[in-house]
Amino acid sequence: MTLLVMRPSRLDDFDDLMELAELSGPGFTSLPVDEELVQGRLEASQKAFSRQPDAPQQGKFLMMMEDVHSGTVAGCCAVKSGIGMERPFFNYRIITILQSSTVVDRRFSMDALVLTNEFMGYTEVGTLFLKKEFRGGGSGRLAAQSRYLLMAAAPDEFGDMVLAELRGVVTEDGISPFWEGVGRRFFNMSFQDADYHSGVTDGQFIMDLMPKYPIYVDLLSPEAREVIGRCHVEGIGAMKLLEWEGFRFERVVDIFDGGPQVSTARSNIRTIRESQEVIFEEGPETPDGPLALVSNDELNDFRVCWAHIERAGKPRVRLSPETMDALKIKPGHNGRIWVKDAK
Repeated sequence: MTLLVMRPSRLDDFDDLMELAELSGPGFTSLPVDEELVQGRLEASQKAFSRQPDAPQQGKFLMMMEDVHSGTVAGCCAVKSGIGMERPFFNYRIITILQSSTVVDRRFSMDALVLTNEFMGYTEVGTLFLKKEFRGGGSGRLAAQSRYLLMAAAPDEFGDMVLAELRGVVTEDGISPFWEGVGRRFFNMSFQDADYHSGVTDGQFIMDLMPKYPIYVDLLSPEAREVIGRCHVEGIGAMKLLEWEGFRFERVVDIFDGGPQVSTARSNIRTIRESQEVIFEEGPETPDGPLALVSNDELNDFRVCWAHIERAGKPRVRLSPETMDALKIKPGHNGRIWVKDAK
């Protein structure tokens, strides 16, 4: 049986992270196929898990999903402690403009896109990508919820508000209808080029070239209007998980592909609210016990996996020897659990 664990990225994950970047496809801005950037992300993550980020409240935590038995890297996810401080975090806010004229007895409203940089200091969760052969069976939830258990393990490292970006509609050949209808007119470059420069530069080109005035949605092509606020088909499951956690779409979209951005207070995130601090003890495998996400609750070598648990009287919980090994803990360790379908 496959046992998957989320763990901090290491410098020797370079080849695996490059493979994930290549597999993620066009529009996955947070995983560009760039060796220098990938190496930089691994180095930044190592500093973050050591509580030594390049700047306070700006740790960039990258976690890898690993098959414990084979050592195969199955996917990744990430948490950025604070966005919008090291470089601008641009987005479009959709506002509604009401117009009326008593002279001709006309009254109507229309939406407009306004460029903003309003999420300074928010924590961002993202970069969730799994290889196809490892999708399903709870692996997506493991990756997604591990990010919130990481926040619970070290709350002082993260912001009070949390944001997530979802990839917008992009065709298999890398065409973004939103970009074709908006961005290309101002940047005079392909979606792939803009996507790449967004990942590897400080974003100054966005400030230089992006229109400074509202863009009326009704003036865009039908193809561009249709995809505003819609996520990529492969992100629908992720969107549902985010909504289940308490994230909400507040009419803010990505400036490149028009994908939705959702946010919530960290204290409102369901996994964090429902998680419990426990003491782990070792016991036999309990396949009939409650299924839970179990975490060693330690930032420096943070680990999470699924396991069947056995209650041993509050706050003690028994785990199998295999699970204890996966978490790199011994009996008596203080950890954290989130129980699936808890009553």
